[in-house]
Amino acid sequence: MPRALVIDDEPDICELLTLTLGRMDIDTDSAADVGGARKKLSEQSYDLCLTDMRLPDGDGLELVEWMQTHTPTVPVAVITAHGNVETAVQALKLGAFDFISKPLDLGNLRSIVENALKIGAAPDDEDSRLLGDSSPMRELREMVDKVARSQAPVHVSGESGTGKELVARLIHESGPRSDGPFVPVNCGAIPAELMESEFFGHRKGSFTGAVSDKLGLVQSADGGTLFLDEIADLPLAMQVKLLRVIQEKTVRPVGASSEETVNARILSATHKTLSEMVAAGQFREDLYYRINVIELRVPALRERGDDVLILARHILKRHNAQVSLDEDAERALLSYSFPGNVRELENMLERAVTLCTSGTISESDLHMRTTGSAESTPAAAISTKLGDQVEDVQRQAIVEALEKTRYNKTAAAKLLGLSFRQLRYRIKKLGIDA
Repeated sequence: MPRALVIDDEPDICELLTLTLGRMDIDTDSAADVGGARKKLSEQSYDLCLTDMRLPDGDGLELVEWMQTHTPTVPVAVITAHGNVETAVQALKLGAFDFISKPLDLGNLRSIVENALKIGAAPDDEDSRLLGDSSPMRELREMVDKVARSQAPVHVSGESGTGKELVARLIHESGPRSDGPFVPVNCGAIPAELMESEFFGHRKGSFTGAVSDKLGLVQSADGGTLFLDEIADLPLAMQVKLLRVIQEKTVRPVGASSEETVNARILSATHKTLSEMVAAGQFREDLYYRINVIELRVPALRERGDDVLILARHILKRHNAQVSLDEDAERALLSYSFPGNVRELENMLERAVTLCTSGTISESDLHMRTTGSAESTPAAAISTKLGDQVEDVQRQAIVEALEKTRYNKTAAAKLLGLSFRQLRYRIKKLGIDA
């Protein structure tokens, strides 16, 4: 039987958790404080740990942090006060598997416990792995293994074509929700007027054309993972509704009179820089911090060295192409900057296989862009110089405003016609010592 450790100084809570876990055929030990929990974790092997945030000799965050060093294989969930989102997010960042809000929802508790006990290894299917021997890819695989064990929201960043959805799928398939649905959503492809109905579903008769009940994408991901691709394209009004779904784990279908509980892990991605959008008022700051508990950056193909050849051979093998690359073609691939990343490599090789008249792909079959790297063109160089000049002007204006206001940032922001948040972002970006 699995064994769990419950840490809480309230006997009633300990008894409730022990009874609930017992009905799930889980043996339970209990501790009333951080010291007692550390002692039991050092002496006994556990499959799960549940801890309250407020304890007589410390708090649950201290225990979560201690466990990442001393018992890293034991998933730990923290019990937080209702609505205490900041504490929950901090616990997830420190390595907690998930969090449970008071008053305890026993259905939600059972779901969290079941997920914790199902943590497994990454899939062995070659097509689902992140190929490459470069240092950035080894680091990315290590991070995927770590975050797959957690239920924390993960934001996957990177240029277009780098494979952000592949990373999200691997997180899902490597974690305890692998037997649940993986629901990818392109946020930029849904018309604004249909977005609420598509995300949350609707009830029959709730609007013209609603001839029957419809299940939303969020509910479709129940028990699994909801992947919000290009989340930067969400309208601000929809961002508010999504934030509530993440925080409360409930949805209200259009036309429904009550909310429904939903249990889906949230993964997101975009090729845009969300922090800059937040500073510009184009993306909600509270949603940004909620989805960006953990950030994974997928490296561009030009940063991955010889990985391009590993990927090229894999792509040709996957397409059952009875061809190989000659030495000139390999050298050309290694020297090319791939502005379109892995997606461009795939398209390039598919075209080369079609055009190749022999059993070997040559450099001429690849039909690479003659400009090579965008950074090497005169226009890009001019653009870089212009960007430097603009930053110099901004830096000078901000420094002058700070000096005039005796480094009162609120007054300086008003003088510059910026919000305080926008000024703070620009100070950080431009490296101004304020």
